[in-house]
Amino acid sequence: MTWTSVRDIAGDRAVAILPTGAIEAHGPHLPLDTDIVIAEAMARRGAERLAALGYEALILPPLAYTPTPYAAAFPGTLHVPPAATSEIVASVARSLGNHGIRMLVIANAHHDPAHVDALHAAVAAAARHGSAAIVFPDLTRRKWAEQLTDEFRQGCHAGRYEGSIVLAERPEAVLAEVMASLAANPRSLVDAVRSGLLTFDQAGGPLAYFGAPAEATAEEGREIVERLGRILEQAVVDAAATVATP
Repeated sequence: MTWTSVRDIAGDRAVAILPTGAIEAHGPHLPLDTDIVIAEAMARRGAERLAALGYEALILPPLAYTPTPYAAAFPGTLHVPPAATSEIVASVARSLGNHGIRMLVIANAHHDPAHVDALHAAVAAAARHGSAAIVFPDLTRRKWAEQLTDEFRQGCHAGRYEGSIVLAERPEAVLAEVMASLAANPRSLVDAVRSGLLTFDQAGGPLAYFGAPAEATAEEGREIVERLGRILEQAVVDAAATVATP
């Protein structure tokens, strides 16, 4: 888009969508940018659903450089300080607000606690400074997680859930033979976080995957993307209703 195109659509029905993820290890079978693939799929499907409701949905370039402490020891993983992510997201919201776009919704596919906390800090900063409101449907919260798969709720990484989405969105990036050879890893990242474990290796994922990657299918991936798009749509509609309430 050109700047004049953005100028002409700014208004109450304009929504900017920021896909956020990470560059980090996703087992020996999925690409390092798996989270970005998922976040962009969520953003695209959410934008389509919002457009059907009359919104002007703008998908921003993704934010890929974020905190990745759990996977930081694996080659290829890029880790940045949480404060940097918070500042970038809050600054994006301020810039959007300056140009008449009043809502920024985050399509996030990276669930490292440090990153999630950084996004919540950005939401709070945006609220304090009167910029575009940031809507963050945090998929680690029950309200949203219960709309996703059992494996997601159990705490997975590079398993059936993520593998299915990448098979649907970018199958050429999946090492299918490697994926099919991997035994299921039943250890839960949710439990690991609650126990105070700080890395994938400590949590029982020496190959940087949790869940059942060999069970992934493109069909399930397409269904998950539909659910993610519905979540993003619901978050925007809920936020708009809150703003409209006296």
